[in-house]
Amino acid sequence: MTTPMAGRSSSLAAAEGKAPAPRRTRNKPEERHKEFVRKAVELFAEIGFEAGTRELAQRLGVTQPLLYRYFPSKDDLIAAVYQEIYVNRWKPQWREGLLDESRPIRERIVAFYEDYAGTIFTPEWIRIYLFAGLRGVDINRRYAATVEEQILRPITLATRTSFGLGGGEPPTPEEVELFWTLQGGIFYYGVREIVYRFPMPVDRATMIRNAVDTFLTGVGPVLKRLAERSDAPA
Repeated sequence: MTTPMAGRSSSLAAAEGKAPAPRRTRNKPEERHKEFVRKAVELFAEIGFEAGTRELAQRLGVTQPLLYRYFPSKDDLIAAVYQEIYVNRWKPQWREGLLDESRPIRERIVAFYEDYAGTIFTPEWIRIYLFAGLRGVDINRRYAATVEEQILRPITLATRTSFGLGGGEPPTPEEVELFWTLQGGIFYYGVREIVYRFPMPVDRATMIRNAVDTFLTGVGPVLKRLAERSDAPA
């Protein structure tokens, strides 16, 4: 049943040529959760982890108690941001591709870094990662452990095999450190491009190919030396 007041409002809107204003609907909890995380990503990428839940609530136009219903602490909010930016963007096929011996090692590494750079070279990814390191937030340690286990160790084993230095022995810390230098160099290109906003005279694809070629040219003799040292009698 339409009340007289509602009828007058509809008639007035019709007389003025306007459609009645739609009723506001409440967001579902999962939609609100996604919106809160999205805004937290924007906030931390812009300001860093100095920002707190009060500022986030202000940006969202909600109360802190409502925000606490979804994230009881700032650590819970940071964990949600880590899940959104670092875990959800991780691709299991990266590791699979690196271990695919049907393709030359150079092709595998170049293909990986092209896709990887396309995933992480965004302002929110790189800025949050750098801010986390400056504030001692645990994002860096957790992510670096994943990179080493899922990327660098497979690259080490695949490269070792490609140079005829196979064997099922786990990579040594010294071997893995070699591949951190490649990882770090490519990452820093993204820092210069995204954070420092330097003009980049060499495009990303060329940079990756050059970095991989330079690395593979020099890493073989080093891996051989390390292998010979490990085989030497104590």
